[in-house]
Amino acid sequence: MNVSWRKAKSWGLALFITMAVEMFLVSQCFAKDTHGRPKKYDHTTSPGVTLNVTDKEVVIDNGIVQITIANPEGYLTGVSYGGVHNILEYHNKEPNRGYWDVVWDTNGYNGTDWLLGSSFNVVVENEDQVEVSFTYKWDSTTWNTSQVWRIPANVDRRYIMLRGSSGFYAYSILDREEGMPAAKMYQIRSVYKLDEQRFHYMAISDDRQRTMPMPQDRDTGLPLAFKEAVLLTNPTNPDFRGEVDDKYQYSCEDKNNKVHGWISFDPQIGFWIITPTNEFRSAGPVKQDLTSHVGPISLAMFHSAHYAGYDVTMSFQQGEPWKKVFGPYYVYLNSISQDTDFHQLWDDAKHQMIQETRSWPYEFPLSNDFPKSVERGFVFGRLLIHDRYKLRTIMAGSYAWIGLAAPGVAGSWQTETKVHVGYQFWTRADRNGGFLIKGVHEGTYNLFGWVPGFIGDYVYIEDIIITQGSVIKLGNLVYEPLRNGPTLWQIGIPDRTALEFYVPQPSSLFVNKLYTDSDQNKFRQYGLWERYAELYPDNDLIYTVGQSDYHTDWFFAQVTRKAENNTYKPTTWQIIFALHDVIPSTNYTLRIALASATRSELQVRFNDPELTIPHFTTMVIGSDNAIARHGIHGIYRLFNVDVPSEWLCVGNNTIYLKQTKHESPFFGVMYDYIRFEGPPPTT
Repeated sequence: MNVSWRKAKSWGLALFITMAVEMFLVSQCFAKDTHGRPKKYDHTTSPGVTLNVTDKEVVIDNGIVQITIANPEGYLTGVSYGGVHNILEYHNKEPNRGYWDVVWDTNGYNGTDWLLGSSFNVVVENEDQVEVSFTYKWDSTTWNTSQVWRIPANVDRRYIMLRGSSGFYAYSILDREEGMPAAKMYQIRSVYKLDEQRFHYMAISDDRQRTMPMPQDRDTGLPLAFKEAVLLTNPTNPDFRGEVDDKYQYSCEDKNNKVHGWISFDPQIGFWIITPTNEFRSAGPVKQDLTSHVGPISLAMFHSAHYAGYDVTMSFQQGEPWKKVFGPYYVYLNSISQDTDFHQLWDDAKHQMIQETRSWPYEFPLSNDFPKSVERGFVFGRLLIHDRYKLRTIMAGSYAWIGLAAPGVAGSWQTETKVHVGYQFWTRADRNGGFLIKGVHEGTYNLFGWVPGFIGDYVYIEDIIITQGSVIKLGNLVYEPLRNGPTLWQIGIPDRTALEFYVPQPSSLFVNKLYTDSDQNKFRQYGLWERYAELYPDNDLIYTVGQSDYHTDWFFAQVTRKAENNTYKPTTWQIIFALHDVIPSTNYTLRIALASATRSELQVRFNDPELTIPHFTTMVIGSDNAIARHGIHGIYRLFNVDVPSEWLCVGNNTIYLKQTKHESPFFGVMYDYIRFEGPPPTT
């Protein structure tokens, strides 16, 4: 086999030079001031930070922003900025304005913990910085006896304000000690509910921003089949009549969820959640979650089951210890004059996000549980690909996603939420496959990755041990994607989503106008699952290799079909392909990569749809709900099926793909990629 190892060696030298330059740039261009902030603030002219504490509240003020926090509970009751006394919704009860919560359960109880503090402490107070702490100490003597259930963990909620900063930082530390009861955590987040009369315009990205409906528009609307979705029938703004509002239409992959928020037009003020890193979020960079939605509500999400289901539940056994820092994230406020284009607020927020990202990890948080830059490590290397049936030479793993997570098998990072406390560190490789992962906590990791355009997951299973100041050079790593033989045919693109398949236009009854002209976001419309039965009223989808086009002839999701009396039927799709000859006594290979699965069982049969026992079954898999929640993907799964030549015949063959579970319109699978391989050539 003629593999170009000399070329790989030269790439290794180039990588070393590239990384040396990059590390120099990191230290020079991304320089921080003495507080670890971007060099943006003029401390000589900015007033100092002040702290005022009473029995009921804590007020922090730096002359730009003032925040008021309940003492000792720790929820935010007010944010003053730009001449507005309180940009939070002051009609709400005080605990329902700016708060943290955890959705959890234990034996005999399930509900929400608001992480309320029971004591207050000043961590630091000077003109340059104030940091305050609101803590709760779990008490075993009141467990099972209190009327208010609390998660079995110690809680430390903190706020930081810096001199000259147009905003504030927030983070929380959850700490389970040995001896604490078993529990499961399903969601951890921070919530801000803004002034309904001022904040009407939401922005998530350059192409996902709009004026939003009002909360009362949802109250007067028509609830739809999926409980969070409402058809707006009598909105305060007539332009919204006939539109669907659904908070999941504004979800986002974590790798893109760095800044989002709201704009007030009078005065022109922006409120932004800036998350400079994903290291404290669960389940990797393509995990999807909520951002902002009608309220106006803005969220900092750290952990949830959205688009993944129970596979990502944080489940703690009796006595299992665990500690994790969630954040800090930055609440940024900006303003412009009334005669200026309001879009400049979004542009400025993006610029601030870049500054915050470059200054990570921050040096100013004072918790001992938050490691500073010198206490972290670097890992760098290059990922190469050797696909012997695609090219004989080694290729660069161009734009691969590379990450460090708890040791495990390939792809285990998708559901890893608490082992090694749940931190993950990801980066995007350059076009030559070179990568640099910086700011890594001390610990033991495996290195994981995947490359757009190639099937499956990569894992470097040797332990990578990070200590303070580690700089680990991994050199050239070679990923050999799964393959047994040459490709005979394929459907789709191995990119871990179903976006390349046919996503229909929504019903005229269920439209969100934000996405009517967007090819990249067309899957975010409500009710697309119902279009399948309209497009295939009598028979299920049939795809003929060599004639059909997956862009137009492969529906984006294999869903159920509505039957009589509000029941549903399973669906069976067919793939027809021709073989000019069949090599006897050998195995072919069918690879099915799923982008999503919700309470589904996919059965595979060759040339006999009535076969009692299928040739292959996934068994029942998935609870990511991505079909109903407009996600285009959930958890990635790859199934590899050995196909004995006895199952095949010369001429036309048919693969029957039956999704058997049919209790709901939301049950089904999304395909990422299907490939049929011939047997390996004889030598």
